[in-house]
Amino acid sequence: MYKLRELYKDDLVEINRWRNDKNLIDNLGAQFRYINLGVDEKWYETYMASRQSTVRCAIVDANDMIVGIVGLVNINHLNQSAVFNIMIGKNENQNKGIGTFATKEMLKHAFYNLNLNRVELSVLEYNERAIRMYEKCGFVREGKKRQVTFKNGKFIDMYIYSILRAEFIY
Repeated sequence: MYKLRELYKDDLVEINRWRNDKNLIDNLGAQFRYINLGVDEKWYETYMASRQSTVRCAIVDANDMIVGIVGLVNINHLNQSAVFNIMIGKNENQNKGIGTFATKEMLKHAFYNLNLNRVELSVLEYNERAIRMYEKCGFVREGKKRQVTFKNGKFIDMYIYSILRAEFIY
């Protein structure tokens, strides 16, 4: 059994391990770079200061151990929109439905608590596992950003997906 809870500063040690895992980062839009714990502590402080436009949650197991993070960023209350992101940490926690659970819970929060109408995301064209999960959760592919990110010596396309409140089925 899994649940979402707000991110705690104590979660940063584990998150920092994930952010220094090149194999994990290779499947995300972010660039890989070595990140010390102090950088993640500043990232957390920035989050705490911007909670009106950002929601970051830890995905935790029954023992309250963090297995991933999920968030809504760039929340625009006028346009009722946000950008979604998710990261499942260790390989052994992937392919267990955790991402689907966390995505649906965060969309439920976005549409029913935050009164958003649209949530969008971008995903690397080769991350087929994530694409299947996003489509399973109701996201619709809107287009492609060509050669938008540089990873492992080459430029990679990213797909743009969105879901509207009227399309969301929990």
